[in-house]
Amino acid sequence: MGSNPMAQDIPEVTININNQPVTFDLDNKSLPGEINDNAFSSGGYPYDKKLSRKKYEEELYSLQLELGKMQAWLQDTGERVVVVFEDRDAAGKGGTINSFRQYLNPRHAKVVALSKPSDTERGQWYFQRYVTHLPTSGEMVMFDRSWYNRAGVEPVMGFCTPKQHTHFLKEAPQFEDMIVEDGIHFFKFWLNVGQEMQLKRFHDRRQNPLKSWKLSSIDIKALSKWDEYTKARNAMLNATHTEHGPWTIVRSNDKRRARLNAIRHFLHRLDYAGKDAKAIGEVDPLILGLGPDFLNEFGA
Repeated sequence: MGSNPMAQDIPEVTININNQPVTFDLDNKSLPGEINDNAFSSGGYPYDKKLSRKKYEEELYSLQLELGKMQAWLQDTGERVVVVFEDRDAAGKGGTINSFRQYLNPRHAKVVALSKPSDTERGQWYFQRYVTHLPTSGEMVMFDRSWYNRAGVEPVMGFCTPKQHTHFLKEAPQFEDMIVEDGIHFFKFWLNVGQEMQLKRFHDRRQNPLKSWKLSSIDIKALSKWDEYTKARNAMLNATHTEHGPWTIVRSNDKRRARLNAIRHFLHRLDYAGKDAKAIGEVDPLILGLGPDFLNEFGA
């Protein structure tokens, strides 16, 4: 059997669970019991088990019908929507985006996931390459990561200078104010996952050859930088949670609850034709809230 080409990059990570150090190694096929047993409740998650698949699929069906109505309204009125999705790695961003877009017309519901900037783009205004992907009339654009790379992975991994990071935190609210002032409906979601759940999902990816593409070298290096990412996240939320561009926090240890509540919040904020508030249902206040104050409530 061939050697793993990324094996030399795998760090051993030690985290504290119940004040006891636990060592974690992605290449060990056995997940430490302390991590596995504490994954679902990590980060103070308020539920003991996943939402049942039956209930999830029933509720998602109703919400996706409403998303279809919303898209028809965009097409009829020319309204525009931008949704930014950000998270810690393995928090469930990709699946959440897919739950929004699954039954929408992809010509008018676009996902933007940019690779690292080219030499030309590095010499431009930082926001310039994102501006070209903003929606035209009748479109919805979802950013699978966004300009907020400069608030998270770039400063933590040393891909930007402290001066560039500080400047970004000042400039981002101004940029977003222009988006909103132009009449675009603007949403920002932060999916929050507990540390043990993140490690469990990383382990699942590492051990499953069909999912190994989801685990990049940057993800591997980030394993030992949980606290640095927490500090960067907090600075981002404090600087960029504004009236015109509020952060919606979604607790995502249970991906099913996260997806349902993100869609509910989104639909409740739009006044589209044929809207059925009963079909949308109520947002779970234990799963979704606004800004850094919501994170502080459960010490994440």
